[in-house]
Amino acid sequence: MKVSDYVRLIVLAAIWGASFLFMRVAAPVLGALPTAFFRVLLGAIGLMVILAILRTRHEFNGKFKSTLILGIINSGIPFLMYSMAALLLPAGYSAILNATTPLMGVLIGSVFFSDSLTPKKAIGVFLGLLGITLLTTTGPVTFTTSVVMGALACLVATSCYGAAGFLTRQWIGDRGGLDAKLVAFGSQIGATLFLLPFFAVSATVNPPATWGDSTVWLSLAAVGFLCTACAYILYFRLIADIGPVRSLTVTFLIPPFGVLWGVMFLGEKFSAGHLYGGGLICLAVWFVLSQSKPKPAPVPQDRAATT
Repeated sequence: MKVSDYVRLIVLAAIWGASFLFMRVAAPVLGALPTAFFRVLLGAIGLMVILAILRTRHEFNGKFKSTLILGIINSGIPFLMYSMAALLLPAGYSAILNATTPLMGVLIGSVFFSDSLTPKKAIGVFLGLLGITLLTTTGPVTFTTSVVMGALACLVATSCYGAAGFLTRQWIGDRGGLDAKLVAFGSQIGATLFLLPFFAVSATVNPPATWGDSTVWLSLAAVGFLCTACAYILYFRLIADIGPVRSLTVTFLIPPFGVLWGVMFLGEKFSAGHLYGGGLICLAVWFVLSQSKPKPAPVPQDRAATT
């Protein structure tokens, strides 16, 4: 990897770490559903602008429906879950729990997609669950039902991310592939269409007490354009340059930035729970992502006898 690749990984981690900060600002004012809806809507608009600037042709090659469904799984449901978690958890907690994405991918892959569960991956899953337990029970936030519900919302989101990775390979990659920018754009359209009727009913029947001030809408603009549209482009560019496995190492870097932004801008407290729980989750992710050394090929018997 080049120095520029490391720089882009750090920048991407800082951007995605900030998304939990922005949701923590918007969700308590607007509610979880409006926050999630405006995030995907602004993300779709941002990607449409980027595609227009790059003059990318909208040729989905028969995969447009697949990208819409992927958007529900990979954006619509997860963003709603994280917006709900933002009502219950500090931003740093959500950022750390987001690091369980590869762990959920391992579990879902082994159960539903015939992906092998190696001993190393099993150890990673165990350490990840231990880290989640340590974080939610010893962190600066009192262990309550609300904390558990917030953590579960984050885990539902990461489960969706894990499943979406396998579905993307089946629906897009195994059928000839598609420009990553178009996959991102189609997915945001799908997420927007999925959340639109729920948002419309919610805004009509039980609208927010206030639609917020400039701070709230600047946060929404940031999480939509910067943390969704621009981050997707940067992430998919990294995948093209350094591969998907190395790009997933951004997962290690998001929790420190999520905690840092929460401490700096929201006055959240840092504790040993962040350090130990987050450390265990990062160690678990390393176990999952690190590749085992291939076994040496067996030496033919006749050849071995002549050496």
